[in-house]
Amino acid sequence: LQLKGTILRLQGKPEEALANMRNALADAVKIRNGRVVSITRLRAQIMTEMALAEEDAGNFAPARALFDDALLLLATTYPETNAVNNVRARLASFLARRGNEAEALGMYRQVIATATENGIGTTGLTNQLKPYFDLLSSGIAKNPALVDDLFLASQTLIRPGAADSMEVLSRELLADSSEAAGLFRQSVTLSRDIERGRIELARLVQLTQQDGSALPLLNAQQAELKTLTEQQTTTQASLAAYPQFRAVSKQTMSLSELRTILKPGEAYVKLAVSGDGVYAVFADTKGATGYRLPITATEMSRKVSDLRATISTWQNGTPTTFAFNVALGRELFVDLFAPVADRLKETSHLIFEPDGAMLQLPVNLLIAEQSGVDTYLARSQQPGGDEFDFRGIAWFGRSTAVSTSISARSFRDARMAPASNASRQYLGFGNNAPAFAQLVKAPASTGSTFDSIDCGWPLAQWNRPISDTELLAAANVIGSDKSTVITGRAFTDSAVKSLTNLADYRILHFATHGFVTAPQVGCPARPSLLTSIGSADSDGLLSFSEIFDLKIDADVVILSACDTAGQASAFATEEAGLRSGGGSALDGLVRAFIGAGGRSVIASHWPAPDEFQATERLISGLFLTKEASVAEAMRQTQTVLMDDANTSHPFYWSGFAVVGDGARKFLGSI
Repeated sequence: LQLKGTILRLQGKPEEALANMRNALADAVKIRNGRVVSITRLRAQIMTEMALAEEDAGNFAPARALFDDALLLLATTYPETNAVNNVRARLASFLARRGNEAEALGMYRQVIATATENGIGTTGLTNQLKPYFDLLSSGIAKNPALVDDLFLASQTLIRPGAADSMEVLSRELLADSSEAAGLFRQSVTLSRDIERGRIELARLVQLTQQDGSALPLLNAQQAELKTLTEQQTTTQASLAAYPQFRAVSKQTMSLSELRTILKPGEAYVKLAVSGDGVYAVFADTKGATGYRLPITATEMSRKVSDLRATISTWQNGTPTTFAFNVALGRELFVDLFAPVADRLKETSHLIFEPDGAMLQLPVNLLIAEQSGVDTYLARSQQPGGDEFDFRGIAWFGRSTAVSTSISARSFRDARMAPASNASRQYLGFGNNAPAFAQLVKAPASTGSTFDSIDCGWPLAQWNRPISDTELLAAANVIGSDKSTVITGRAFTDSAVKSLTNLADYRILHFATHGFVTAPQVGCPARPSLLTSIGSADSDGLLSFSEIFDLKIDADVVILSACDTAGQASAFATEEAGLRSGGGSALDGLVRAFIGAGGRSVIASHWPAPDEFQATERLISGLFLTKEASVAEAMRQTQTVLMDDANTSHPFYWSGFAVVGDGARKFLGSI
């Protein structure tokens, strides 16, 4: 009845919708006079749908009353939960539509405060929060302090891919036997105790209103809840020292705190997608601002898709690159950064936190100036003009070093972490042994529906190993006394997991294939790095949950593999029988390496190119930079490829992203 009523409301038939939902609510209340706790959420859902139908019918007072009743019902049964926040957000949206902006802002702030204080995020509320983001972004010009609210609210939006990865890694941490795992289990238990305590407190508040003799019980419960909250604060403060916890934490930070850790010449830009709106927060040491982009999330996705199609796409099973769409590259730069373009000109290092489609595209390939675009178009259209010669284009990454951030808190943690104590400089892995007739093991049985599906990768994936040339070149630059290279049959997943000296190396380098899609329809997407197939329990894959359990102390992790930072390639997606990409590996492989103890990760947005030795020159060039930071070393080596006509296309130089704190030195002292 509720669903039928909702459909009728969406079809513009509010009166018929109300009739169905009144019957639905009456049926729900019939059971034990509505005292069944588990049906409380359904009752509140029905009431909010009724409120929306009343609003559609022009009955605003009854609509407000229904919202208030639904909020009261949940607040006394499931206090400070996402269920309550859902109704609060719907009520706030109603208030915003009615022009009551002040009350709407107050209600929205309650939603965000609850989400941040309890670490529950606002997953599932992005559509309801869109009016809040619109109010904040449109009001910043008159009230600059609203940018603080915009930044805080944006941190509560957790992408589905990130939520899935964090859930898997949280289970991995819970099952561990380390000190961090023990504290994490204690924190989880305290969270559950606090939630139960709040429910009991709400019950006692109601009871005390009816019977004053229950006041001592209420006071005791308040004291108990205070003690539990203090214990949780202490536990999470201790957990903050462990990178595994930081990788799965939903804790937020203030904009002022972010600005205090930025260095002169640095800026932080955070994108946030809510509903179909795209919003940005810009911060540097001089100040901060926020704005709504002039394009929708759908339009941004189309533009990113069109750009990626000119960079790396698959046709008939063959990787293909077309002439880069420079006009679109310039247009998207303006869409993203026009309000802060002048401040970006003063920025030597941008920390960019993407969202939506921009998770799939490195921002350094956008074009900062129109003049180079005009020159390129005129030159390429002349007789004999080379449309693949992009020299002279003012790529954003030519003048500005770029780091990518998976979250503001993660960036802060990476920046505040001490430098590696490793005694050796470099450890490289790659050039896996072909599998030939060996069998690739399927994942172990989980008792789920996946067990009826072969979720193993085709054997052929192991028979195209990536050359160890770049590994050997890096080791040669560093010196054999400070480096180690492990290749061929020695490079197995079990061998990597069994190494006890991983923390002895500042730089870890994996030159191998990365998987971010599911092998086929019906299988879970579990990002992995391909290794040689060993014996016993080896499956030839180093999964992101296994990476998370590694104990490393690396300032830099290099993933010289395909699609380790961006969306799965179209070919990999097609091979898996899926219509859409595998999402961003920022939420899998990169997060796992950061959780394992990496300060920054270099990962790729598309299959690393072999032509003109582009990838070898790029990665090897990093080791030739002197005294440069990770992000600056990347910028310098990319510039060399930009200035070569053969490799001036972004396909050759732009694919690798520095994730984390790119301001750390690439070649630190040992």
